[in-house]
Amino acid sequence: MIANRRPTITASPHLATALAAAIVALAATPAAAYAGPGAGLSMIGSLIALVGAVLAGIFGFIWFPVKRLLKRRKAAAEPVIAETPAKPSADTGTGTQP
Repeated sequence: MIANRRPTITASPHLATALAAAIVALAATPAAAYAGPGAGLSMIGSLIALVGAVLAGIFGFIWFPVKRLLKRRKAAAEPVIAETPAKPSADTGTGTQP
């Protein structure tokens, strides 16, 4: 015989993790810390380097395919000049000149 089962509500593990992180973040007390000028400049320099690296990566992923596309368009737009075969020379190949 089948027993009557109550429907259970199961939460996503991601939801549980997010809820736990929110509780920890709200329960945290402010730190009375001091970041001196050396540490502050280091943090600012690191942030600028990180932003520059991300922008350089985005630039590389966008610019080089665009550059290749422009090169193909330019090559397709140029007229093709047929080459004429060169006339055979009168040289016999002996290495001596008349």
